[in-house]
Amino acid sequence: MEFNEELLMNIKTEQPLIHCITNIVVANFQANGLLSLGASPVMADAIEEAADIAAVSSATVLNIGTLKKETVEAILLAGKSAVKQGKPVILDPVGVGATPFRQQSVEKILSEVDVTLIRCNAGELATIAGVEWMTKGVDAGQGDADIEALAKQVAQKYRCLVAVSGELDIVTDGTTVITITGGHPLMTQVTGVGCLLSSVAGAFLAVADENALQAVVTALSFYKQVGEKAAQQATGPGDFAVHFLNGLSIDGGQNL
Repeated sequence: MEFNEELLMNIKTEQPLIHCITNIVVANFQANGLLSLGASPVMADAIEEAADIAAVSSATVLNIGTLKKETVEAILLAGKSAVKQGKPVILDPVGVGATPFRQQSVEKILSEVDVTLIRCNAGELATIAGVEWMTKGVDAGQGDADIEALAKQVAQKYRCLVAVSGELDIVTDGTTVITITGGHPLMTQVTGVGCLLSSVAGAFLAVADENALQAVVTALSFYKQVGEKAAQQATGPGDFAVHFLNGLSIDGGQNL
């Protein structure tokens, strides 16, 4: 599947509003990343307005990184509202295998909200699929499962796209499986890079016409390219984050 450069330019011209219910660790990085990309972020997690914000947004990104009972309620309200309006919903099940609360919350979200995309790491995917996996906190962890097969299984079960990020990214709609190489190890040393990827995928889905699979593949391919180029300029994780945000900008990053 070819990289769709037109989608990247559409983000710049359409400036889609991306509603992020996210965690306190990465909210600033996510917002700045979306701004650099050309999208417009709104970080609204109040129960009183979550549904209203989702209704007027171009996509809604649901991230469980710092989860509370109230967050789950806001996520459900926002997700259902976005689905009602025909807008894409992206679920980032951060550390879903870390505690029963997280796992039960994700199960509830997936049972009540028709998500468009689950964007996760291998450990999170394994937990959602009910496969044993060694995890530590929100890290990907280790295991012997066939990740491609699990991704297809989860995509079929929830009738959505699944994107598994790692050294090798995997994207599937339950039938077609596409792998994406590239990126750089420094991408794992900056908090929020994975969470921002979910929002970036949301921005690409927001401007896609029909081919949601291609939009997600393009988002992940672009993201890995940005990581590679930022690593070439960086001396360590600190300035890598700066170069990475710059690289997300089409004008400033000269990415393609």
